[in-house]
Amino acid sequence: MGKRSNPRRLADNEASASGRMIRTSPRKLNLLAQSIRGEDAEKALADLSFSKRRVARDVIKVLESAIANAENNHQLDVDRLYVAEASVGKALVLKRFRARARGRVGRIEKPFSNITLVVREREETV
Repeated sequence: MGKRSNPRRLADNEASASGRMIRTSPRKLNLLAQSIRGEDAEKALADLSFSKRRVARDVIKVLESAIANAENNHQLDVDRLYVAEASVGKALVLKRFRARARGRVGRIEKPFSNITLVVREREETV
């Protein structure tokens, strides 16, 4: 008996990975996602490793996970992978307060983000 398995949401030449609760704002994370969209996977890894942004380390982990998923779970050729989709979403926001002058408070928001990367295998060029 048991439950029926869900159909695969991605195509046969795609693999994905996601990073949840990354400690940065979605706006900052989306800047990195824009910079790697459409690039070859190896070039995207190189660009991220030389990026000055702190969150680039987390994006590297997610991209390496997507490449490993493509290789091990879906038997795709690593040399022909490129970043097909890079989407960023909002996660929770921690709200903190700091005491200010005259008995007031200043609100401090600490946002978290989610990122989903989809790598796709390029078609054979003849």
